[in-house]
Amino acid sequence: MRELLADAAPLAGTPGEEYVERRGIPVAVAQAAGVRYAADWDGRPAVIIGLYDREGELVSIHGRHFHVVRGQDKMHTIGPGGGVIEVLGGWHVDPLIVVEGLFDSLSLAVCGRACVATIGRAVPWLADVAAGRTAYIAFDNGRSGDASAARLAFGQRIHPPGRSLDWNTALVKRGRAVVMRHLEESIR
Repeated sequence: MRELLADAAPLAGTPGEEYVERRGIPVAVAQAAGVRYAADWDGRPAVIIGLYDREGELVSIHGRHFHVVRGQDKMHTIGPGGGVIEVLGGWHVDPLIVVEGLFDSLSLAVCGRACVATIGRAVPWLADVAAGRTAYIAFDNGRSGDASAARLAFGQRIHPPGRSLDWNTALVKRGRAVVMRHLEESIR
């Protein structure tokens, strides 16, 4: 699996750079998080990133395709799961903030916040990591995000600002300053 990640290209100068920047993420932020470009990820171009377990071992690779094709998933993850995407120190930083997706984690990084993304998969060890700490579950707005947050059984639920579906939508439509202010007000 390490070879798959290593064989992917750095983002700069690839279609992956244009894609992340279109989503409001500076390429430097994405690259610092470990995002890379794969010209052929399950048959289509994608940005990819490693998911790591509690010991820091690569357990899965997650890819987000640029173009949604009818009948095909917009994301594709390989590996057994049980890992997270970490940005700006991830779960090692207080408070612990847990988000759902790659672009949610990158959006919080743009706002200077460390977090982890579960990519909608079970990560049993997160409850142990959260024990005795301040933790926030920052999943998407709506029933699906609420249901996923409830399954974690730890942390305080916070929502993206306003009626934004997720943190990346809020960043793109409302701007960094609004998202940063909302995070400051939500995380005490």
